Amino acid sequence: MKLFYFLTVLIITSQSVFSQSNWTGNTSPTYPELIDHLKKLDKAHKELSLYNMGPSDYGLPIYLFVINGGKDSTRTFAKAQAGTSILINNAIHPGEPDGINACLIWLDQWIAQGKPLEAKNGDKLPVIAFIPAYNVGGMMNRSSTSRANQNGPEEYGFRGSTRNFDLNRDFIKMDSKNAFTFVKIFHSLDPDVFIDNHVSNGADYQYTLTYIASMKERMSPHMKDLTYEKCIPYLEKNVKQHGWDLFPYVELKGETPAQGIHAFNDLPRYAMGYASLFHSISFTVETHMLKPFPQRVQATLAFMEGIVSYTMENSLEIEAQRNAAKLWARNLRQYAFNYQLTEKADSVLFKGYEHSFPLHPITGLKELTYDRTLPYERMIPWFKTYIPKDSVAVPKYYVVGGQEQEVIDRLTANHVLFETLTSASIDTFHVFSVKSYKSPVQPYEGHFKLSQIEVGEAEHAIQLKPGDILIPSQQDAALFIHASLQPRAEDSYLTWNFFDSYLQQKEYFSNYVFKDQIAEILAKDKKLSDEYQLRKVTDEKFRNSEWDQLYFIYSRSPYFEQTFMRLPIYQKF
Repeated sequence: MKLFYFLTVLIITSQSVFSQSNWTGNTSPTYPELIDHLKKLDKAHKELSLYNMGPSDYGLPIYLFVINGGKDSTRTFAKAQAGTSILINNAIHPGEPDGINACLIWLDQWIAQGKPLEAKNGDKLPVIAFIPAYNVGGMMNRSSTSRANQNGPEEYGFRGSTRNFDLNRDFIKMDSKNAFTFVKIFHSLDPDVFIDNHVSNGADYQYTLTYIASMKERMSPHMKDLTYEKCIPYLEKNVKQHGWDLFPYVELKGETPAQGIHAFNDLPRYAMGYASLFHSISFTVETHMLKPFPQRVQATLAFMEGIVSYTMENSLEIEAQRNAAKLWARNLRQYAFNYQLTEKADSVLFKGYEHSFPLHPITGLKELTYDRTLPYERMIPWFKTYIPKDSVAVPKYYVVGGQEQEVIDRLTANHVLFETLTSASIDTFHVFSVKSYKSPVQPYEGHFKLSQIEVGEAEHAIQLKPGDILIPSQQDAALFIHASLQPRAEDSYLTWNFFDSYLQQKEYFSNYVFKDQIAEILAKDKKLSDEYQLRKVTDEKFRNSEWDQLYFIYSRSPYFEQTFMRLPIYQKF
């Protein structure tokens, strides 16, 4: 009996050592290996659960692994929503698998410690959930060459999804099945803390562990204070105790860090920018690509341990501040957007390497080179202040035409509350009309994304129909609603081409017929007649073009289609 017990312990210990040796070395599991391992943990431990949350574009499901949930999915998600929860996203870029290994090591350590659900002082473990690998298609596309500038692991996945999307640009537009599944996961948990694990590109420097926090100017005052005054200082101290420096993401202002770094603009197309719309404490972890993979994994693990520790110690304050932030968003009177980085520079102590520009022996051109034998610590400029270029008054509610099913599907998936009209009516609304825009020559993430949009607003009587939806702005999803429906917002659905059909004129005229009508039109509209005569005098091209003259009159006449460039989004104040 004693021999059997000893052999059992030996086998369990050997399995634990074997698994941890896999996670701490220079390898990362394939997607089938990863899911198979988590399924075994799910069966072996009642405190652990693996849930199939929905499809990916690849065809395989996206899973969610939960620590300290309930006895089933209903109780698990109810517990996460009612209490404090953390959501960690891994392998949105599968060539950056540090978070996968870090989560697996954390699990091994937690199990080895006896699966504690509270600290010695009584602080409770939150519900901790992680998406093992979000970009399933990219996980299945493995190689050892697609990350030319990265130091390990031996093999890894590919950045693009099955449909060649960068899924970290897809969170508000939701082109992928992955995004719809992520949104289901996110709102099922309503996470208080969200982490997206990555590996950086860019300059060389001493740090292994850097982070991006949500743009403070876009956050509620409550989440800004919680994130920047409390959480980040706590994390800096905590990871330092584990032997790591925690530094802001090195987003270069110029060619090298010496010219300064700047804060990242986490638009809602990005995972953490999306999460911040719902007032989660949001971070992107960026380990340094040139550091060895095992070292990067340990740094990611240290950040995870710090977040878990901070959340345990401050759960009541986190919950209270998030509730205050939701109330702030519901009562927002002015919505700011189009944030621009200012030239206001603070300074930060930076641990870098000296750089030079020697001639490359092959190209014969100057090349940027960092010398790791010459480390330095010095103050560099830190540009971290943004100001909004635009703002608008928040309407009492929005109306979206019921024909816009793709938009309504996305609003529904994001738990936006709205009323669907069942009968026709006429009312006066503020109506958006697009005056001008720029469209790129090449597509970006599957879209010819519009920019430099100019929009006019005017009051019109609008015939509403059954199926149109009324969206009150005073709700928890308020920031998502404004970000997607305000036409000039950086990642609005107009910019992502959801309303392109309204930007095309459908009716025109024949010159030889219409020119017989212009005398009557001008006689009835003295203002138009005066503008027309002035334009002929001052514009030679106009004066010599029959089409330009006729279109000038036509576009300002009652014959011109009133719906051209008018969006199917209306506002009521």
